Amino acid sequence: MTGAARQLGEDLARALSASSGGGTVSAEVVDVTDAGTVNVMVGGALVTDVVCADSYRNRKAGDWVAVRPGARPVVMWRLGDDPGATDEATIRRLATEVALDEQVLRAATWGTAAPSGDGWQQVSALYLRKTAEGKVELYGQLGSQSDTSPDAPAGRAPKPVTVTASSSGSWRNGRRDDYRDYPFQGDYTGGGNLSGAWFYGNKISDACAGKTVAKMTVSFTRRRGSGDNAKRPMHLYLHDHNSPPSSLDLDEGPEELLSLSVGAQGTATLPADWRSKLASGARKGLAIYARGSRDYAAFTGGSITITFS
Repeated sequence: MTGAARQLGEDLARALSASSGGGTVSAEVVDVTDAGTVNVMVGGALVTDVVCADSYRNRKAGDWVAVRPGARPVVMWRLGDDPGATDEATIRRLATEVALDEQVLRAATWGTAAPSGDGWQQVSALYLRKTAEGKVELYGQLGSQSDTSPDAPAGRAPKPVTVTASSSGSWRNGRRDDYRDYPFQGDYTGGGNLSGAWFYGNKISDACAGKTVAKMTVSFTRRRGSGDNAKRPMHLYLHDHNSPPSSLDLDEGPEELLSLSVGAQGTATLPADWRSKLASGARKGLAIYARGSRDYAAFTGGSITITFS
C-alpha cells in the first residue's frame, strides 16, 4: 500500500472517530488493478491499491463503494441498485453457452424390440455427421411421417479466440531501447520520446482466416512505478511488423481508447477499420507513442480477443 493511501486512511479514520465514533465513507472506483484491489477517489484524492471485501464482486471503474477508513482502508460493499437482474442475465448467458457446448442428443439407446412410449417414428434410413465443433447431428429418413420435424437449430458462430503477443518492447530515437522490457510511451527524463509495441507474428490473421470478425477487444495493464499514478490515456497505433524491428514504424493512430491509473487493468474495443486491417494481415500489431512527460507510462498485456459472427 502506498504512503499516501495509508496517510489518507488514517486521516479519515480520525475524522470519523471524532465526529461519529466510526463508520464508512463513500468513494468512487477509478480502476480495478491487476492485484484485484481498486484505486478510488476519496475527497478529491486518489487512493491506490485499496483491498476489497469478498462480498464486493464484479468490480469495475465507476462503482460507488463504502470504504472503511483506517491505516489500511477496505472497500466493504458496493452502493447502488440491486444487481440481481444483471446477475440473472449473466447466469442465463453462461448457462446457454454451457448447454451449446454439450452434446445435442439427450439419449441414444437400442435393442431388439420396438421402443416403449409414445411419439416414436420408424426410420427407413439414418444419416449422421460430425460438425466442425465435434458435435453429432442425426437425420432420420422416414417411410411415412406422423408428426412434423422440429426446426434445426440455427448455426452457431465460431467461439471467440484470444491471441497473445509473442514479444514486446520499447524504442527511442529510432532504435530499440534495450533497457526497457515493456512498452513505454512519452519521455520522463528528456532523453527522447518513447514508443512501445506488441508483436503477434501472423497469429491474428491466422485466427481470422475464413471467418467473419464481429469485434476485437484488447486488454492492457498499467505498470506501477512509471509516471503519475493518476489515469493516463494510452495513445494507440497500428504497425506492420511481424516481430521486433531495428526501427519501429507507426501506422494508423493515435486512438485514445483507454485510460488507466497505476496498476489498473482495462479492456478497449478496437475501431472497425483497425479490426479489418488486423484480420486481413495488412497490419500486424499494436503500438503506443506519446510526447513529453504528462502521459509517460508503461503497459503490459496486449491480449486480443476476437469475436466472430
